[in-house]
Formats: sequence, structure tokens, C-alpha cells
Amino acid sequence: MHIPVLFDEVIQALQPRDGGRYLDATLGGAGHSEGILQQSAPTGRLLSTDADAGAVLAGQVRLAGYGARAVQCQAWLDETPQLAQSLGFAPLDGILIDLGLSSNQLDSGERGFSFMRAGPLDMRFDQTCGQSAAQLIEHSDVEGLSMILREYGEVSNARRVAEAIWSARPLRTTTELRDLVAKIARSGRHTRIHPATQIFQALRIAVNDELRRVADALPQLIDVLAPGGRLAVITFHSLEDRIVKNVFRDSSRGVTPVPGFGDDQETRVARVSLINKEPITATDAEIAINPRARSAKLRVVARL
Repeated sequence: MHIPVLFDEVIQALQPRDGGRYLDATLGGAGHSEGILQQSAPTGRLLSTDADAGAVLAGQVRLAGYGARAVQCQAWLDETPQLAQSLGFAPLDGILIDLGLSSNQLDSGERGFSFMRAGPLDMRFDQTCGQSAAQLIEHSDVEGLSMILREYGEVSNARRVAEAIWSARPLRTTTELRDLVAKIARSGRHTRIHPATQIFQALRIAVNDELRRVADALPQLIDVLAPGGRLAVITFHSLEDRIVKNVFRDSSRGVTPVPGFGDDQETRVARVSLINKEPITATDAEIAINPRARSAKLRVVARL
């Protein structure tokens, strides 16, 4: 069963209340969504979205008892600001983004997200569109693969790994890629992290265009917050966290042109305040119950 990460900390950060309007932009297993609905009873409303159709369907089942208070839609993260406006949820009193994979996705071999499960090398959140990871590898050259591994997986020997993956094409399954990467790693330096971890992360990010979507969505989501509304984001690796940290920092300083003084003249107009300057992380007790919470970081801002 999926266990929502940093559940208590998210509820404390968003402070759901009766009559409020909320957005869970990454529905996943619906644990956070249900908590927000419970805390905003009896009239608070929640829009829950996910790019994964399976997550939306499961969320509809889990949240059915909340009736018209809970609305679920399939949408990519960067599509949610406009969707919230079109459905009458904006301005929002709280927004949650949990950028981690759900247990259902990781444990389902046919989705191809985990090298621990045998299945097709897919990795798409929305399986109705875009290239799978197998197709991405098939259609990329060594330079393109090397860039993906270096930029999205921070793989130190990205060129060497990319050459091996390119030479081994076609790769159709998670186990084929895992075994190939393990073979390469045996001749290199050893680490406690499985060598396929960074490779799978890099390909998944590229397949779903994740970092671009996060960077595009955050400023727009700040725009649809009500004054005092809060935006909470949970990240699981440094690439995501760096984007969130920088957007939140820049929005709290707010550099905008001054009309009539030329484009080179600027004034600082803050859009948000930082609720926590340092990220909130899981307690030892939570990590003992849910080891996947170990790398989670929560950052929160409030709209001014």
C-alpha cells in the first residue's frame, strides 16, 4: 500500500480549512489528497491531478466518498494552473506537489520504472503519448544519450555508459538495461547505490520531460494562489530540489522592471515568503516505516 511521504508535515504546511480550495497536482496514491479533504471538511474542495491515468482512476475510487468536494482529472503538472482556473478552483488556498513515484508505479513491472521489476522499458507517466524509454534509446545517438545520463542522472562516466547502451540496442526490457549497466559497473568503481539507479532516473526524467515541467509550472502555480495561500513541494533528488529552491528564492525576492525607467532599471517586489528556509525532511520514525521517505525534502512558500 502506498504510504504518503511527510504526511503530517504537509498537512501542517498547507493548513487546510473549511471552505478552502486546494490542488494536489500529483495525486499518486491519493493519501495526501484524502488528508487535505479530511482537514478541510465539511465544505473544502480539492482538485487532484496526475499525468498517470491509473493514478486518477484509483484516486476516483478512493475519494468517491467525498462526493462533489473532490474532483480528479488527468493532467501534466504544467497544465494544472490553467486547469484549476477553468474549473473554478483558483485562487487556491493551498497547492501540493509530490514529485516522487508512487509505490504502485514502482511495484508494477509493466510500467518499467524500476530495475527491480521485470517488464517493458516504458517509464511514461501517460502511456498514451510520447516515446517510451526503449524508443528514446533506439532513436538517440551517443551524444544525446550521454547528455541525458550526465544532466538528468549525474552519471560520472556518462559517455562510456551511453556508448555501451547505444551499442547494445535494441533494449526492450528493464532487466536487459539493468544487467547491461551492472556489467559495465563491475569494471568500474563500486558504490552502495545500484549502478542502474541513476540510469533509470535519467531516462525517466527525459521520457516525461520532468524538470522542464517543474520549472514551467512553479511560477504559474504561484500566480493562482490566493493571498496567504501556500505552495508545498516534495522533491527526491538534487535536480528537482535545485529548481524548487531557486524559484522559491527568486519569487521571495521578486525582481521586476520599473515602468518608465528602462529595461535595465529594476525594483524588488516579493511574491512569496519562505515558510522554511531549510528543507523539511522525514523523521527517523517515518524512515523506519517508509524507507522511501529518506531522500524526501519539503519546501513551502506563502503567497504575499
